[in-house]
Amino acid sequence: MKILVDADSCPVKDIVFQVAREYSVKVVVVKDLSHEIDSNYAEVITADQGRDSVDLIIVNNTDKGDIVITQDYGLASLALTKQAIVLHPNGWKFTEENIDGLLLNRHINQQIRQRNGRHTKTPKRKSKDDNNFKNLLKEIIVQMKSS
Repeated sequence: MKILVDADSCPVKDIVFQVAREYSVKVVVVKDLSHEIDSNYAEVITADQGRDSVDLIIVNNTDKGDIVITQDYGLASLALTKQAIVLHPNGWKFTEENIDGLLLNRHINQQIRQRNGRHTKTPKRKSKDDNNFKNLLKEIIVQMKSS
């Protein structure tokens, strides 16, 4: 088991590093050239700048039972097909049961934004989101290590 992090605008990298170190789990962070990430714990892979370059590296390095951290619904869908556990930084899991609805809602919202020219703001991140994420990540690691 390893944790793969989609580092593009990922607000929980430090939490991932802390929890992974606590449980001795390998972390692979994938970023593009426009991001700088230093970690004395995680392996950092830099992808070329390109629309899906980070996503492709993550999917190609994901094995069954790995944990993938992403906000990207498309990447989440691909990681689920590899039988990974996929977590959103706000502390909830992408699953086979919810991914189709999430992708559909994303598509509908994109169409609405294109028609109206409006962009709704993402709610500001709260410490509750960090706590939810940290607790879920710990819970999953403990489950995986005990099975």
